[in-house]
Amino acid sequence: MISKLKNENTDSFYRAVLNLKSVDECYDFFEDICTVSEIQAMTQRFYVARLLEEGKTYQEISASTGASTATISRINKCLEYGTDGYKTALGRLKNAGN
Repeated sequence: MISKLKNENTDSFYRAVLNLKSVDECYDFFEDICTVSEIQAMTQRFYVARLLEEGKTYQEISASTGASTATISRINKCLEYGTDGYKTALGRLKNAGN
């Protein structure tokens, strides 16, 4: 993996996230580190990715999430041509029964 974001500080941040033990710990951590708008934007993107994987149309997704078609298109491009981060997370969530 080659990423413009890869560095020691980012690695440390991701290790910290991986060491959180519960959803409640995630809430506490992300509420401290992110603004409400940032959390809402990330969760909206993840939900859009899930809906795209379920085969929903852009119009259906926009109506249910409030995401713009530009945002939906960007997420769709990540699903098709990205690093499979969304697919990995969605697949593991699905396999865990969530």
